[in-house]
Amino acid sequence: MSVSATGLAGAADRDPTAEQVERMARDGYLVVRGFFGADQIARLLRWTEELQARPEQPGRHWVYYEDSLTEPGRRVIQRMENFCPFHAGLDGLIRYGAIARWTAGLMGEPVVLFKDKINFKMPGGPGFKAHQDQQAGWSRYAPIFVTAMVTLDAATLENGCLEMVPGRHLEGLIGEEWKALEETGLALRAVPTSAGDVVFFDSFAPHASKPNFTDRPRRILYLTYNLASGGDHRDRYYADKRVAFPPDIERDGGKAYVFRV
Repeated sequence: MSVSATGLAGAADRDPTAEQVERMARDGYLVVRGFFGADQIARLLRWTEELQARPEQPGRHWVYYEDSLTEPGRRVIQRMENFCPFHAGLDGLIRYGAIARWTAGLMGEPVVLFKDKINFKMPGGPGFKAHQDQQAGWSRYAPIFVTAMVTLDAATLENGCLEMVPGRHLEGLIGEEWKALEETGLALRAVPTSAGDVVFFDSFAPHASKPNFTDRPRRILYLTYNLASGGDHRDRYYADKRVAFPPDIERDGGKAYVFRV
């Protein structure tokens, strides 16, 4: 049976405690250890591998690649997005399972899915610079979001675990839209996690990660929700993103695409 950060068993089978809700409001993020058990993580990994094995086709799930830091000239898978419409198992778990229920408990109202993403961070995969998710133009869709980071492979200091800054979410936007934050003085804290752990974080919480210099992938689900009362903006978000930063298979070979935050 799984055990959470507060020592309570079966986190996925219950709701967040009042103390956890308060901690999320105070810090801007909440770490729940052992949210999912080994069998559930094995299923999520199997579904992830199913998606990865599927042929890439325009109009289906989105796949992005990046340059390896350790093997010059090699492109490695970076992430997948927009896969829920094409995988019934993941869609059901993500929209209607424990993660959505916990996010609703932390936000205080029912939620809807905004964004679904798997970050692979393969060996040699770069990290990402410090930023707030809300900097990526998200305010045009809703005023606030919460993301659940579901750890599929252990995230360590060596393979680029999540780094968070507690409390700064209370300041709103602390940087410009579409521009990484200056990390000097941010007081980033590494948050290593084991398979099955979940980290919930506010869209105004600054976060970052470093590259993966190990020989194994670091696969993680990032699932983002907003309050249902604020509307369902998922289709609009992905339509906008398809224009500005489409998956690799849908790109115009004569055009340069730059990921900002």
